[in-house]
This record gives sequence, C-alpha cells and structure tokens, in this order.
Amino acid sequence: MESALPTRVLVLGLARSGRAASHALRRQGVEVVAHDHSEEIDGAELAAAGAHVVLGGDGIELLDGVDLVVKSPGVPSRAPVVAAARERGIPVISEIELGARLLPNPMVGITGTNGKTTTTALLGAMFAAAGVQAEVAGNIGRPLTSLVGAAGEDAWVVCELSSFQLEDIDTLRPRVAVLLNLEPDHIDRHGTLAAYGDAKLRIFENQGPEDVAVVPRVFGPVPGDARRVEFAAEDPLPAEPRIPGAHNRENAAAATAAARAVGLVDEAIAEALRTFPGVEHRIEEIGTVAGVRYVNDSKATNVAAALRALGAFPQARLHVILGGLGKNESYAPLAAAFKRGDRAYLIGAAAPEIAAALEAGGVGHRHSGDLATALDEAARAASAGDVVLLSPACASFDQFDSYEQRGEEFGRLVQKLH
Repeated sequence: MESALPTRVLVLGLARSGRAASHALRRQGVEVVAHDHSEEIDGAELAAAGAHVVLGGDGIELLDGVDLVVKSPGVPSRAPVVAAARERGIPVISEIELGARLLPNPMVGITGTNGKTTTTALLGAMFAAAGVQAEVAGNIGRPLTSLVGAAGEDAWVVCELSSFQLEDIDTLRPRVAVLLNLEPDHIDRHGTLAAYGDAKLRIFENQGPEDVAVVPRVFGPVPGDARRVEFAAEDPLPAEPRIPGAHNRENAAAATAAARAVGLVDEAIAEALRTFPGVEHRIEEIGTVAGVRYVNDSKATNVAAALRALGAFPQARLHVILGGLGKNESYAPLAAAFKRGDRAYLIGAAAPEIAAALEAGGVGHRHSGDLATALDEAARAASAGDVVLLSPACASFDQFDSYEQRGEEFGRLVQKLH
C-alpha cells in the first residue's frame, strides 16, 4: 500500500471480490472482519485463513475499532453499514482500490456501459500475441486482489472496471484508461444518469500527463491530465476483427488504441484481431438446430447492449427472449429496433413494462414467464434461417443468480433440442 497498512479492516460482501480482498489482507498480516448480509454464505475458508467471519445482520456493530472498510461491488453505497462508516469518518474503498494499492503493476483500465468484457479479453489477447506478460482481471470475473503475490511485478494488468467498482476509488491510476461508451445503465443503483457517468469517469481522475486516456472520438472532456487518444468504429485497423458486428469493430478500435499506447506492435495486434473468438454470453452462437441459429447474449443486461445484438443479424428473422430485473430504463428504443416479422418472448419481472413498449411499437410478443417456456415457444415458431436470440436487456437477479447462470441455462436448454 502507498500508506501504512491498516490494523483492522472490515470487508463487506463475501462473493469473489470480498473473499479475494480478505485473503490478500490476511497475507499482509492485517486483522480482517468479513461480513455478508446473507447467512447462506460458507465462511469456513475465510475463517481458516484467520478472518473473523460474521454472517447476517447489517454489520454496523462491526465498525468498532475498524481503520478501513473494503466494499465489494455488489454492496450499494446506501447500505446502512457503509453510511455509518462514513458518518464515523472511516474510509470506504472498493476491492479494486485495495488491489491498486497492494499491486505495483502498471495497469490498463477499461470501462464503459457495453463492450468492457470483450475489449478487456481482446486486449489481453494482444499482450499474449506480443509475448508481453499481462494478467486480465477486474469485473471480467477475476478479482484484482487475487493477483497480490501471484502476478510478476513487471506484468501489466488489464482490468475491466465497472461503475460499482469505480465509485469507491481513491488512488487508482491506470497508465492507460479506456472509456468505450456511456449509455443509460444501473440507474436503479446510481439514481441518475449523471451520477452513473460521474462514477465511470473516475477512471481518469488520477491520471497525469505521462498517462493516456482513450476515449470515443465524439466524447467531451474527461477528468485528469492524461494525453488524449481517440478512437471510432471506422478507424483503420492492422487487421479486421474475427468477431462480427459494428459494435465489436468499435471495441477492436479501442483495444488497438490502448495496445499501441503501451507499445505493442501492430503485428501482434493484427494476430489477436484475426484470432480472438469473443467472450461467453455476448452474442455467442451456441448451436444450430433444424437450420435455426441459437445465440446466447445473456450479458446484455441493459437496453443499449440488447440493441447491439438486435443489429447484429440484419438479414435474419429474430425470435428474441427479453426480460428479467429491469433497471428503470425506457424500452421504447428496443421496440423500435425490431424488424417486421421479428417476435419477442417475455420473461421475468420486467415483462409487463417491456410488453407495453412492444405493443406501442406494434411488435408481436408472448408472455412466456420463464426461460424454458420462452425457448420452447421460440423454437416452435422459428424456421430455418431464423435466429433465436437470448438478449434480455435486463439484469438476471429475479430468476437467476447471475447473467452467466442465465446464459448457461439457455445453453443447456438448446442442447436438449438436438
């Protein structure tokens, strides 16, 4: 850490990030109190590492004697224990900030509403093609703090950063910071689009003149003092990307700009562009049955992401599975993106809202209720040449634990169609 290590830390949330943060702190000899509001969490591993594990309750009583609170991204800033910590003057930081303090490695940070995971993984592939040591971490599913003691000191870290992680940083300073886009998302958590945008733009705030800020060509000023590098989907690239879609060419342009900023050669960039297959759950073709293609886009947890998926199949008739836990977005743009003959199959809590928008737009749809029913109805209605697309435009948490679980269930259901 840049400053002296704290004596006692309260870690909030014991999913992947919280567990990794707890272990990293224990390895530094820090006393750790690990809390999760759920009593269903298995805390045995953390207890064996020397953490004091407390499950259930709001955790406020655990603040006594604490020097620092480390908050997992799933814990909202309005949680009572977080508010109480701030009232007492106890610093609250994210797991990402903790990792940035504990790791000496240079970082490329990537944020944006959509395309983060694809761009992060693609940039990791560019480092690999160049033979430059790099670790891929962050919101992509590998906690940054899990690299503490595991990553070589000279390795670059390519880190996907969400708004939930960025809202509680302090010293995080990527050598190269990338903003892919900024569209409505997580308004249910941040309250306003402005607050969401402010959280995203924090990726730039600690950068100096020797750092690089990679931003879309039409984007306005960003915080910090970094040198600005711009990108756009139509930029010339050293190779055309294997992954399809205009949005993915834009992701490729951003990754290329970041790769060049850290000194990777165009030959390696081209190799990665030609061979990178994409990521799971993002416009992922998982099979063809009786001439019908089945595409898993479970990672589309907002309207803007689903719009990209709908635009990726301009020649095919679409059967789109929509719905889940909404994020206080308008679904009118989604309804406008359906072509004549496309149909929607609605699931989850947001189905009535989506149905209203589709009805207003004249889009045919069914209230399927759950994923299994929706897939069965879509498969029965589809003909050879059509695409059955899971692109929910909503979070998964009403019916699934994660978008990954939702996508995996879709894949299992498709396999049963064979």
